[in-house]
Amino acid sequence: MMNLIEKPINNKIKKIGIIGGTGLERLNIFKDSKEITVDTPFGAPSSPLLCGKINGLEVVIISRHNKDHVITPTNVNNRANILALKKAGCTHIIATTACGSLKEEIHRGDIVILDQFIDFTRHRPITFFKEFKPGKLNHTPMADPFSKELRDILIDTSKELKLNFHPKGTVVTIEGPRFSTRAESNMFRAWGADVINMSIAPETILANEAGIPYAGIALSTDYDCWKIDEAPVSWPEILKVFNKNIHNVTNLIISVIKKIAEHQYSTSIN
Repeated sequence: MMNLIEKPINNKIKKIGIIGGTGLERLNIFKDSKEITVDTPFGAPSSPLLCGKINGLEVVIISRHNKDHVITPTNVNNRANILALKKAGCTHIIATTACGSLKEEIHRGDIVILDQFIDFTRHRPITFFKEFKPGKLNHTPMADPFSKELRDILIDTSKELKLNFHPKGTVVTIEGPRFSTRAESNMFRAWGADVINMSIAPETILANEAGIPYAGIALSTDYDCWKIDEAPVSWPEILKVFNKNIHNVTNLIISVIKKIAEHQYSTSIN
């Protein structure tokens, strides 16, 4: 188990893992694809892995909450998901997520290319290590948790597609599945968070611990509950906004993969 977690990854992009979040549970961007089942020392991942190629580049998709969205945020087996992608040979990960906006200027339907997180979860395993080996302390640096190079590709491609997007943003990840109180929402705003969700922070931590460069695409669907002149966030409203803008997220992912496959960017992306 530890050998797989600690096994270094060559920074050359060989295979990209896509984690499909809310609204993208059944993401299939391939002409031809196959499903494979992968087991890990931490159990089964959220879904089978959907594998295919885009412009010759291998891509693997996993559904964070299962294809039927039956797994609650707290019970997503993030360790199994990340390790399954690594076991499948993924050298880089791009994840999608729905999020609530904590800033007036981040509108519904806007995309945020995340660069920082605040972990406000409470009940989730966020490390692969139960103990350290003598002389080997696995304290993972987390100052800049999202891959700058992957983020740069996402930003450049968002510009080319003329998307409404924000080139950086801090996400606060809460435990869920409940939404925030107004007091909590205002507290997160005071902390400097730009958006809020229930999934990204633990996932990012584990990807970094496993040595896999990771980037997050967040789609703003609501204003949480801090705006008193609007109705608080609701699940039907999240799905309504996400479904209206899902094509932008999908097009961004496909365009980024094509760009990497065509070697328009360095093939040693960290």
